[in-house]
Amino acid sequence: MLEGKIILITGSSRGIGAATAKLAVGYGAKVILHGRSKSKELTDLADQLGADYIVCDVEDKKAVQKEVERMIKKLGKIDGLVNSAGISKPKPFLETADSDWLEIFNVNLLGTVHFCQAVIPYMLKRKYGRIVNVASMRGHLVNIYSKNLTYSTSKAAVINLTVGLAKEYMPDIAVNAVSPGLTETEMSKTWNEALRTEAKNYPLGRPATPEEIAEVVLFLISDRASFINGQAVMVDSGNSL
Repeated sequence: MLEGKIILITGSSRGIGAATAKLAVGYGAKVILHGRSKSKELTDLADQLGADYIVCDVEDKKAVQKEVERMIKKLGKIDGLVNSAGISKPKPFLETADSDWLEIFNVNLLGTVHFCQAVIPYMLKRKYGRIVNVASMRGHLVNIYSKNLTYSTSKAAVINLTVGLAKEYMPDIAVNAVSPGLTETEMSKTWNEALRTEAKNYPLGRPATPEEIAEVVLFLISDRASFINGQAVMVDSGNSL
């Protein structure tokens, strides 16, 4: 499905990003991993997959551009970009400070912007590219029990960014988003009891696995999704219906 493709996956040392990287290699792609630091998780996964990796803070535009340029020089191209890096730090709205909002938006939104700005020029030169941004069902639906408006609004912004980029760069570059429901990752350790109950009440009676989200991400990265653009695909077992 992805033979000959080179895919850069941000936030890929664990969670959805790591699952996406493993599955992509299984489908024939060469992946470029990314982590904020040179963690053992990142280097072990790179060794396991025979993958290149980059290390940079997504908030640092210059560092992002430098690392992307380095990979382009080494590998010649980047066919697909998956923006999976993200953070969540739940707090009741009235307890949030400006610093909380800025931290979440700098990583979840601006980090996505930085990688898109770094990769898109190379895609335009080749008149080909696929970008998938990992958003969230919280970008569509705000659950009053989640106490996580910083995260929800940042993911709503990612969805808006996705549509805007799709309009600006079609037909050469397709830009879509995947909006997962509750997924069992490292971030799920931040869930409160209301969220855990919500996951149990899903139509399937459980949260998603990272691999289930990765399947949808890679479909959108592949040429099988050649007629899909500017969409935010909900992957939540039908919970939002």
